[in-house]
Amino acid sequence: MTNTPIQTSRDWLGSMHTNLLAWWLPHAAILAGLFVPVSVRALIWIIGLIWMGTACILNARRCNRTHCRYTGPYYLAMIVPVFVLGMGIVSAGIYGWISLGVFIVGGSGLIWRATERTWGKFS
Repeated sequence: MTNTPIQTSRDWLGSMHTNLLAWWLPHAAILAGLFVPVSVRALIWIIGLIWMGTACILNARRCNRTHCRYTGPYYLAMIVPVFVLGMGIVSAGIYGWISLGVFIVGGSGLIWRATERTWGKFS
């Protein structure tokens, strides 16, 4: 017998309020960040990625949500390219930032689907 009801009740993704606060608000901030200067954009994105990465890691510890074990570190790793673009180490226009945003959000979605399809929602 599994602990699925216990895990589900502890899963922050199961709570609309927590889900909005932990993931959808930072996603909205990342989107809104496209309309501000690059230095502010980089700061917003870095804070959002730290926020979501930490939420994923904490959620994985709370309930063993499979994809959270992988998306947490992924979000934190995505801080590096954001920092590189934000500091101007690599030059990129708005299309570069949009591409990075699609890569961040799309990559986390791909990780979510692949890991939970392979190993289940909780593992």
